[in-house]
Amino acid sequence: VARPRSRRWRGRLALVTGASAGIGAAVARALVQRGLKVLGCARTVSNIEVPTAPPAAGEN
Repeated sequence: VARPRSRRWRGRLALVTGASAGIGAAVARALVQRGLKVLGCARTVSNIEVPTAPPAAGEN
């Protein structure tokens, strides 16, 4: 039985390079919205935003 995609990746860790701007920032935000933990790397660390997603049902 295949698991739904959102559940398959929830709680996993993703490394995103170029996370301070452009495609890297968009990818990082999209992954957080889908429930992944994201480690963002960038040359300009001060430009990295810390996106947050609301906790899923049953999480603290």
